[in-house]
Amino acid sequence: MKKWGILGLVGVLSACANQASTQPPVGIANPASAYCVEKGGRLDIVNTPTGQVGMCTLPDGTVIEEWELMRRDHPSAKS
Repeated sequence: MKKWGILGLVGVLSACANQASTQPPVGIANPASAYCVEKGGRLDIVNTPTGQVGMCTLPDGTVIEEWELMRRDHPSAKS
């Protein structure tokens, strides 16, 4: 009887240990990218010699770097 109890416990514990995580990874949106899309723009990632840059094409056809757009429309308060 004791043998069956131990065998059952091992079975239960091994079943719990093999469970794969089903939660998707959490992603944090780039605020400048989100702002581009919020303005109705289309975001394109462009490869440059220094790395990748997010370029926003606005509905009027204007193409602007996403962070430049964000800074232009949200200037920081200067003391």
